[in-house]
Amino acid sequence: MIAEVCQQPEALERTLAGAIRRADAFRKLLAKRKPRLVVLVARGTSDNAALFGRYLIEITTGIPVSLAAPSISTLYEARLDYRDSLVVALSQSGESTDTNLVLERARAQGALTLGITNERSSTLAKLAEHVFLVRAGKEKSVAATKTYTGQLLLLYLLAYALGGGVRFSDLQRIPEAVEAALGLAPEIEALSERYRFMRHAVVVGRGLNYANAFEFGLKLMETCYVVAERFSSADFLHGPIALVEPSFPVFAFAPPDRTWPSILETLKKLQHLRAEIVTITDSGNREAPDHATRVIRLPRRLKEALTPIPYIVPGQLFAGYLAAQKGLDPDSPRTLHKVTLTL
Repeated sequence: MIAEVCQQPEALERTLAGAIRRADAFRKLLAKRKPRLVVLVARGTSDNAALFGRYLIEITTGIPVSLAAPSISTLYEARLDYRDSLVVALSQSGESTDTNLVLERARAQGALTLGITNERSSTLAKLAEHVFLVRAGKEKSVAATKTYTGQLLLLYLLAYALGGGVRFSDLQRIPEAVEAALGLAPEIEALSERYRFMRHAVVVGRGLNYANAFEFGLKLMETCYVVAERFSSADFLHGPIALVEPSFPVFAFAPPDRTWPSILETLKKLQHLRAEIVTITDSGNREAPDHATRVIRLPRRLKEALTPIPYIVPGQLFAGYLAAQKGLDPDSPRTLHKVTLTL
């Protein structure tokens, strides 16, 4: 897992270089066939990437985005009107049975379809009319890391193809920002020792980093067996904050821009409750140390729109190192397999 986390700068560079022409071609197609709705369908880590895609696409393009509930098609066999819609399936392996079935039926029901996968020869790649490939190389760990960030990068390109204000020059800076985040590995490994006996935690985020709260929480659950609840900082204040008591661990994604006032309000209330607060932020946020027990600070200030990929890297590292502190193998979590088949 840790080795694959460290492979991400190169994987992201390959993914971006390999997808630019395809994104341009898809942009020209969509200019003639602009969808009224985008539907994203995925499971697991890919579903967390899809959650990011929803925020990004709606913010940058104004096109409504829906996250599909696969059981509507697979169990209830409902027929949906997908005319003038773009249905995007995300799967690292391309072999997720329910994701593929939803995509296949959506195409039959009039949708334009796109697959985002790390496997060129997968079932998903054959079912979709168009394919954006993650070029992460083989991912051996059950805990997905480099395929998650590869999917996020391709969702930026999808937003670009849909007419969103995404610039290639900005995306080209992401691998370097990830490399800088990896430089925090010794600090994060040392920090993980403090949480060796952690059994429960909360992860909060908002806006473009809301998906990272889900992904970091998932990594804590599947690799460290920590019960990690995931919340928007706004939803957290509507009830779940009641579970917090002194020393309860809360991890917060805290970029210094649009979402910071909301995150700050949450952190202040957590401080009053004497929670154990760890924030993930960057050098642009000078207030974070005043409102946290520990701060993981990326060394460079980033545009808020570009924070999600670099910001998840400390979470990935922390989960991998914490698993080692607990004597667990993050590459082979109990009861889990790389490909999960569900309907």
